[in-house]
Amino acid sequence: MKENLTMKDIAHALGISVATVSRALNNSTRISAAQRQRIQQYAREHNFTPNVLAESLRHSRVKPVKIIGVIVPELVHYYFSTILKGIEEEAEQHGYRIMVAQSGEQYEREVRLCQSFYENKVCGIIVSQAKDTQHYEHFQRLIDAGVPLVFYDRICTGVNASRVVVDDYMGAYNAVTHLIQTGCRRIVYYGSQMNLEISKNRFNGYKDALLKHGLPFDINLTRYCDNRQDAELITPDMFDGDYYPDAFFAVNDDTAIGILYTVKRMGLRVPEDISICGFTNGERAVSCDPMLTTVEQRGIRVGEEAANILIGLVEGALPAGHVEKRIVRTRLIIRGTTR
Repeated sequence: MKENLTMKDIAHALGISVATVSRALNNSTRISAAQRQRIQQYAREHNFTPNVLAESLRHSRVKPVKIIGVIVPELVHYYFSTILKGIEEEAEQHGYRIMVAQSGEQYEREVRLCQSFYENKVCGIIVSQAKDTQHYEHFQRLIDAGVPLVFYDRICTGVNASRVVVDDYMGAYNAVTHLIQTGCRRIVYYGSQMNLEISKNRFNGYKDALLKHGLPFDINLTRYCDNRQDAELITPDMFDGDYYPDAFFAVNDDTAIGILYTVKRMGLRVPEDISICGFTNGERAVSCDPMLTTVEQRGIRVGEEAANILIGLVEGALPAGHVEKRIVRTRLIIRGTTR
């Protein structure tokens, strides 16, 4: 969006407020004809293109086609598919359709998708950032251009925008507390990259649960591991040396199932020898043996809340520029992989 001028850019160039620019571009009589002409001429000369759809939705009774852009890190994950279901159902109830694309966990693709949605005049964007996203200018440009933006799951703390998350900290805290209360003392943590807010929150929940119950935090019992393939690769190494574990808490169900498969292959009994807890409560959690104890994230609810906020911003039920923060509560689902 570097080539797309924003009202903020015009205001800065002309030494006036964004509100004055907005009024001029909408032919408001609240400012002089000379000022309107000056601003409009500058906008024409610099190829300014406002988000017509969002503005018409906010101010007109005649509703054009209403499309929400949704960016998903990966469609193959059960959790993201349930969030999409929630977004689509909520959007449909209000007469909206969704346009979905996946970033593939790639920053550059995420930037291109934001650009593409902007050029296609979607009335707003709902996004969960890619794992390797560490620069946020593409999100800020959307906000500066007046495009309503809502984050879900993986939020961007570097941008002041609305967001919907689950209570990752308490979900992890309650899960690890359950492991401790059932007799586990050497609990391994498998987590994601710490640049993601959800990773920090789940790690802190794990760590605080240990400390709260009088168990020391040991960095040797933590690993960056958030997929089944890596879990199957590194889990045998956790049983070498002096740190023989009696439980694992994993950042998602696929990782937990990788642990389950591996320890059973090693001849260990679950949960008698090793307890395992995941985080998602997807369909795979009940298709393994034993069935997986896990933290339920309620993805459909997350999607509904994200769509509700976005539509509120577009239609004016929430004021322009308002930042809405909502938390969806998790719950621990106890099954056969814990004592």
